Amino acid sequence: MTRISPQRFVHIVYRTRRFDQMLAWYEDVFDARIQHQNPVMAFLTYDDEHHRFAFIDLAALQPDGSETEKEGLIGVDHVAYTYGSLEDLFTNYEQLKAKGIEPYWCVHHGVTVSMYYADPDGNQMEFQVDAFESSEDCNEFLRGPVFAANPVGVEYDPEDWLAQMRAGTPASEFLSLKVHEPVSPIRGQLGSSLN
Repeated sequence: MTRISPQRFVHIVYRTRRFDQMLAWYEDVFDARIQHQNPVMAFLTYDDEHHRFAFIDLAALQPDGSETEKEGLIGVDHVAYTYGSLEDLFTNYEQLKAKGIEPYWCVHHGVTVSMYYADPDGNQMEFQVDAFESSEDCNEFLRGPVFAANPVGVEYDPEDWLAQMRAGTPASEFLSLKVHEPVSPIRGQLGSSLN
């Protein structure tokens, strides 16, 4: 069977205690615009992609922490790659699972359906597929009230979805986020939660 590869690299997420300074720097350096911001996270882009950068404000999630340099939690959270279709994402899931590689977090973010993996060093990556057909629709959702109410998303069971798809449920049925709760905690590569 031919291995399924992502179509393109799409975004990077950073954890920081310098939230406002980071947003200003990326706005200046990349001429990026904020698509969505709340006290814990922000999503920015410089083109038609719904977001190229995201920032998690550790000062909001862990107010007692004091580290500000690149150590521990500070730095890159994950990089993301997009697949051409939900079928491709799940074919990749099956191929990796057959090799003993499984995601540590599966979540429907509303704007994407995502699976998170960690390499042997713990570097995290998101494999995703867009939930909308156009960038305009993605951007509208990202700036809307549903995303504002739950910018993390809802977890799903990939084995359940795979069984439903094999039983004939069209992949398109899974792209629209129909359930908005419970809000998933932000999970890290060891299954820990940041909130």
